Amino acid sequence: MITVSGLTKHYGDRTAVDDLTFNVGGGRVTGFVGPNGAGKSTTMRMMVGLTRPDAGEVRYGGIRYTDLRHPARMVGAVLDARCMHPGRTARNHLRAMAAMSDIAQDRVEVVLAAVGLDSAMDQRAGGFSLGMRQRLALAGALLGDPEVLLLDEPSNGLDPDGIRWLRNHLSDFAERGGTVFVSSHLIAELAMFADDLVVVGGGKLLAAETVEAITTRSAVTVLVETPQPADLARVLADHDVTVEITGDRLAVRGTTKAAVSELAFDHGIRLVELVETTASLEDSLLDLTGASAEFASA
Repeated sequence: MITVSGLTKHYGDRTAVDDLTFNVGGGRVTGFVGPNGAGKSTTMRMMVGLTRPDAGEVRYGGIRYTDLRHPARMVGAVLDARCMHPGRTARNHLRAMAAMSDIAQDRVEVVLAAVGLDSAMDQRAGGFSLGMRQRLALAGALLGDPEVLLLDEPSNGLDPDGIRWLRNHLSDFAERGGTVFVSSHLIAELAMFADDLVVVGGGKLLAAETVEAITTRSAVTVLVETPQPADLARVLADHDVTVEITGDRLAVRGTTKAAVSELAFDHGIRLVELVETTASLEDSLLDLTGASAEFASA
């Protein structure tokens, strides 16, 4: 659905986005992740024509954004939850958006109900909490009944119930055939509903794969509990694996649970517990982006 080709943006001597190329599939939720300063927001602004790229282009269904006859009916975007006049009510904010995009006014109350703001539609946006502004911004993105949702940190300011609501809403949108491209720093939350990830660092593409593929990049660790840890460690030492011993527990890398079980059985070593684990998505992404992080803790 979305094709990003050679997208590049310079600000003076700094390269914010460097020859970025990736595809976003329809009917899927794609997470857009990377450390602060990675170029995510600049990329998303270029994707909807708010920032002009120095090179490259973005197409939706093969059509450049600037050539779309009705952009709001193809792409619904939330790049800043503060994008509303504080003196306008939620209803009037969306009425103005609908008028500018040639969208029927009866969509206003539909989308306000969809995001849970129907009871607050006549309240002024200036009195809204950040979470309420996020919901109103999403209502604006949904106004044209678009095929694509482009969202920059949409969960900022949402409480746990709001985050769950957002997750379910975006998943349902994708299941109905829509395309969701969403940036987030809440990696554990993103892992619960994203299908694919586009990972950037220092303005460059680091990975564009499924969540499962990125997670399984990290080595498997086999955790073993045994009353004979030293005996098992000696056996494993002959099989080119890494072993760390803590009391009765071993952490074994470079092999599988089945292989450890077979070796222990062959050597008469009793096992109490045997578990195979992989790194979390957060750990996998930190490994991917660590070298490109602009700001890193000591």
